[in-house]
Amino acid sequence: MWMEAWGEVEADAGSTGVKGSSTVEGYRQIAILSTPAKVLESAFHKVLYSQVQDAKCLLIQDQDDCEKLQRNIDRVVAWSHENRLQFNTAKSTSIPFSRAHRPRVHDYKVHMWNEGDGRSCWWVPYARTNMLREAPLTRATRVTNLIDNELVKMKIYTNENNTSTLKLLIAANLAGKKVEIQKTNFGGPRCLPLLEVDDQLSFFSSNAAAQYLFPVLDLSENGQCQQMQEWEATRLHPAVGAIVSTKTVPSDVKQVLMVLLQTVDKMLAQHQYILGDKISAADISIWSTLYPVYYNDDLKAQYMAGCAHIARWFDQLAFAKAFQEAVKQWGGTPNGPFGAASALGLPQIPSLATPVASPEDAMEAVITAEELEAAEHGWLHGIDELQPLLEPQKIVLPIKDRKNVLITSALPYVNNVPHLGNIIGCVLSADIFARYCRICDYNTLYICGTDEYGTATETKALEEGISPKEICDKYFAIHNSVYRWFNIGFDYFGRTSTPQQTQIAQRLFLKLKDNGFVTSQSVDQLLCEKCDRFLADRFVEGICPHPGCGYEGARGDQCDKCGKLINATELLQPRCKVCGHTPILKPSEQLFIELGELEPALRSWISGVEGGWSAPARGVTRAWLREGLRARAVTRDLKWGVPVPVPGFHNKVFYVWFDAPIGYLSITDTATKQYEAWWKPDKKYDVKLYQFMAKDNVPFHVIMFPATLIGVNEGHILVNHIYATEYLNYEEGKFSKSRGVGVFGTDAQETGIPSDVWRFYLASIRPETSDSSFSWVELGTRNNSELLNNLGNFCHRSLMFCANSFKQRVPDLTLTRNDFEMIAAVNRHVAAYVSDMERGRLRDALRHVMSISKLGNQHMQSEQPWVLLKGSDEEKIRGATAIGLSCQLVALLCVLVSPYMPDTSRRLREQLNADAKLLRINPQKPFFIRYLPPGHVIGKPEPLFTKLEADKLEALKAKYAGTQSERQQNGEVKKPAGAKTIAELEAAIKAQGEKVRQLKSSTKGKAVWQPEVNILLDLKKQLTAAQVAKPTPTPGNNDAQLEKAIAEQGDKVRKLKASTKDKSVWQPEVNILLDLKKRLAALQAK
Repeated sequence: MWMEAWGEVEADAGSTGVKGSSTVEGYRQIAILSTPAKVLESAFHKVLYSQVQDAKCLLIQDQDDCEKLQRNIDRVVAWSHENRLQFNTAKSTSIPFSRAHRPRVHDYKVHMWNEGDGRSCWWVPYARTNMLREAPLTRATRVTNLIDNELVKMKIYTNENNTSTLKLLIAANLAGKKVEIQKTNFGGPRCLPLLEVDDQLSFFSSNAAAQYLFPVLDLSENGQCQQMQEWEATRLHPAVGAIVSTKTVPSDVKQVLMVLLQTVDKMLAQHQYILGDKISAADISIWSTLYPVYYNDDLKAQYMAGCAHIARWFDQLAFAKAFQEAVKQWGGTPNGPFGAASALGLPQIPSLATPVASPEDAMEAVITAEELEAAEHGWLHGIDELQPLLEPQKIVLPIKDRKNVLITSALPYVNNVPHLGNIIGCVLSADIFARYCRICDYNTLYICGTDEYGTATETKALEEGISPKEICDKYFAIHNSVYRWFNIGFDYFGRTSTPQQTQIAQRLFLKLKDNGFVTSQSVDQLLCEKCDRFLADRFVEGICPHPGCGYEGARGDQCDKCGKLINATELLQPRCKVCGHTPILKPSEQLFIELGELEPALRSWISGVEGGWSAPARGVTRAWLREGLRARAVTRDLKWGVPVPVPGFHNKVFYVWFDAPIGYLSITDTATKQYEAWWKPDKKYDVKLYQFMAKDNVPFHVIMFPATLIGVNEGHILVNHIYATEYLNYEEGKFSKSRGVGVFGTDAQETGIPSDVWRFYLASIRPETSDSSFSWVELGTRNNSELLNNLGNFCHRSLMFCANSFKQRVPDLTLTRNDFEMIAAVNRHVAAYVSDMERGRLRDALRHVMSISKLGNQHMQSEQPWVLLKGSDEEKIRGATAIGLSCQLVALLCVLVSPYMPDTSRRLREQLNADAKLLRINPQKPFFIRYLPPGHVIGKPEPLFTKLEADKLEALKAKYAGTQSERQQNGEVKKPAGAKTIAELEAAIKAQGEKVRQLKSSTKGKAVWQPEVNILLDLKKQLTAAQVAKPTPTPGNNDAQLEKAIAEQGDKVRKLKASTKDKSVWQPEVNILLDLKKRLAALQAK
């Protein structure tokens, strides 16, 4: 096929086959086929050098990797159009292929990969030398024939009308690879289509096969292509399958498909193809899946009427020769019926039952003897091999001979309410990981707190007319309330505006200065002469200077309209945000940290640890280092912050980029009084630091903060694992705290949807490798299909069978080989769960939990214990074993879901009547173990989840559309952030009181329980105020009515004064009382 594209080119006489430059899809290509190195070099320079000066040719002799291909291959030549000409004839096996995989034994045919600029590269195995001598080559087609005679075709096994087969055929055609199609049918794990490369390599996943046939390396390396193919396999393909294979389609499935199609259309509105300006395997997979929808007039009219960009893209690809030939080879019809497709054994088309499950995570069905032996051992001895239980400490400090895990989440800024993107990006992700560490018996300390210093706080205080301290107090309480509702289990949630913060930050800075890494520079800044102060970035507004924008409300740090960064001095027509006066430029002396001098040490450290970081963290780090580090201002002219302890700079504070990460140390000190035990650990303690954040916070945690600690040089621990996420978007737009777009933490509490459902959904769409989107429709689908129909259904059925058939006593188990095969299959998912958790892949780990639940449902359905219990004695034993094993599986699920859904896990534990001390896992031996002892009696089974109706979700979507200000303008009356009703306050007081009692009984450390006591007192204060601060009716204009009103108001004031010394609570009521008395006096005077 590749020869047809390149055409015929004259070759040199007899001994050499040289193919000249030609064009493939608009790019100039060359090929060199030769045996003698001198002839090859001569021909290359003489014939082609003038035409291919931008080419690179790598020559590898027939050793090592090449020997694995074929004994009769003399050389392999690879070339590209990305770099200058490099020609090497040395006998060496160490010359790598340019940005490509090494040749593999199955790559006998001409193989293509794509360079970063979209151009194609090829490598070609040689024919035998004696063949070249026997058949002089005068035309390039002769070379092709000789080579093709030596090669083996790949095979595609498929059934009739299987749309997934289209993916393989298109990918093969684009890559120029010949494949042979064989129609067949077989069940079990070998599901169709199947790509057989050779007798050693086969692909059961159509997407994996397409990626193999047509890889795009720059998109594969950063995970974009894999992410989209995963999305296609787990979300788009099941939805399309449900539509095309079912006569009556549920309304929620229709909504899901329409949302998914809108997502594709939106992507294609921005680019020519799915991932940009070049075609990838993602285009192939999505095009093939949508084929039966696009070419069915009824379905197209119903689902694609508004998808103009999909139509443009679909038609463009449909006219391509590779796609047309693939459709002919396929020979199917868009009208069905369609052959069942699968990926690694998990159905792709038939249902929406497991949209969370990933085909990459599915397990091969064949269980080995070793796995069976391990399953039996784990089942019999696993409970005894759990590591010794870690007794809770009053104050959590590192422990010798234990894995000590220090976890931080990015400190949320205190000037607003956190939205769902903030929550999953840092605190929820870190909480899931911390809870996992605790069920593994790692000694774990999870700390966080509010970032309270900086310009944003002063700006917010200015807007609300109160002091920065009052702003911090207000929003600290709101953040604390939101995180508690979401069940974020901090060991300590603190703040940065503390004496400990000032002390530690100043000491570290002075040490950095003493070590020679601090300099002074004069910087031009905007000065407001009317306010008599230098203006920080956010205190300046003006016209955006970027061409084509011109937004008049741009801030001094960033334009909200175009999103580009701005230097305050670049703003057009700048004005002071406080008074509106036009500022002037004036120099100001500032201190700088010389990051450039610390860069070599920083690079050396990063190179040794970045393997433990997430892809977004590595990407941001490399982007910063690529440009080189420069000195960065560490001080600024501001009042609210940590004062600079240097003469001449006492009127300045530290920049928040320097101050905020030190908050981790000061909050640890507030919690433990021994922060150095964690942050400067003794060598005998194994302490690992894990940090969670969104990618916009990465530079502060991998560049600035580590550089500071390296410069201080006192042995501080540096981060081992950074798990940064991409961004979570909201429906068709972006979350925005400044504009109030999206669902915020306080909003989630008002929806009536349990916090565990929110936690599950956010974890399932966690943007680990690329941006993801929140969708109300998808929230309902995930709840109804994954939680209600999968997990909840299995747990409730299993426990109900046990309660009804065995009077709540778990029956004895008589395990067969089939049972141990099921246990071994579960063990694979448990091991994968542990592996993903340890690498911070929380979303993938959750998929394994749902896969285990699905295995339980399948096992229950296969065994049908409700039938067996009515049969013979042998069948009754089998039925009892099926129910007993299901109950044990529920216990395992109770453990595995606890990091994600702690309330659900607690309820399951109560229904199981299980010992919480046993519900743990051994990360070194991750097995499905026998959690419930023989004769165990369970509790009362109850449903775990309820259905989310479509009309409720539509109402919520409408309620939270637009910005918060627009909602209020449209008539929505919202409570003040964090406000509660009397009933809510009474319930909160009860729960908080119980928490305080438990803390006081478990520890004498006041630092641990005093913050909770303060919260309790504040709740009581709010309750009192709510009870007495009811709207005061307007009294009439006669003496009797005014006197009655004065008596009632006086009683209210006395109660308020008796309940609190806080003047701000009772002073407004005193003012009302005084006004009433004035009115009475005026009336009496008349």
